[in-house]
Amino acid sequence: MTKVKKILGLIGHAVDYSYSPLIHNTACEVLGLPYYYTIFNIADAGLVGDALRGAKALGITGFNVTIPYKKTVVPFLDELSPEASFIQAVNTIVNENGKLSGYNTDIAGFAAPLEPYTETIKGKTVAIFGSGGAAIAAIEAFRSLFTPQEILLFVRNNKKARTLLEECGYIETTPVTIIDQSQPERVKECRVIVNATPIGTRGRENNGINSMIPLDRKLIHSGQIVYDMVYNPLNTPLLQAAKLTGAIAISGIEMLVSQAALSFTLWTGMPMPVAAVKNTLMQEIQQHLNK
Repeated sequence: MTKVKKILGLIGHAVDYSYSPLIHNTACEVLGLPYYYTIFNIADAGLVGDALRGAKALGITGFNVTIPYKKTVVPFLDELSPEASFIQAVNTIVNENGKLSGYNTDIAGFAAPLEPYTETIKGKTVAIFGSGGAAIAAIEAFRSLFTPQEILLFVRNNKKARTLLEECGYIETTPVTIIDQSQPERVKECRVIVNATPIGTRGRENNGINSMIPLDRKLIHSGQIVYDMVYNPLNTPLLQAAKLTGAIAISGIEMLVSQAALSFTLWTGMPMPVAAVKNTLMQEIQQHLNK
């Protein structure tokens, strides 16, 4: 008799490019678990509440949440984990008998590939580009795990960024400085540069990238770590620029797998077979590059 599969999925907008289904379905197949992961594109933020109410009614086991709904989902959840409550952003939802609990695995997932450099980040300045849920996760990871001297938040909309920081209580407690696009030279003083925007994603390569992300090789140097949360393509324009200068380049694939492993355990109670998942993922990426 065929086992009925429990449904997992990704909530986002126009995210058919995501590798999350491959990651989680590979993990379930390796472990023989009865789950199937798919994508739920929601066209409008006004429909997010309807989607989550429907998930309760249908008994969908859980979701990942991505751009632009990590904060949008919060009011519709029954419970938040401490880290999700603190930053008011959720990337993982667990449905347990109609009770929706929100978690944020982005914080630990973001931190994982930086852990080998912890001592070199401590007391230094770091830069984050963006003012959404991903940027807040990066700020929280730096604040709680790496203790830099200062966090420079490069944004297009200063008012939006300040509101976001105030909501999380960062204005008074964390050395975050909001920087606009008129001061790109401040990137040079940073030990770590993080792209926490979707700019550079396949299909968005020319969407204002030169006006926001530091591609000028005069701004990036070999003493830096350049971390792009974008994972499709694997080698983004920002990472290409970093490699040309001799900087350490960290792909968003590392964060993607790390945060996915934590989400997977929340849903299934099992550790993700990370080595097998990474192997399958890199094979898929390589096949795509060869086409």
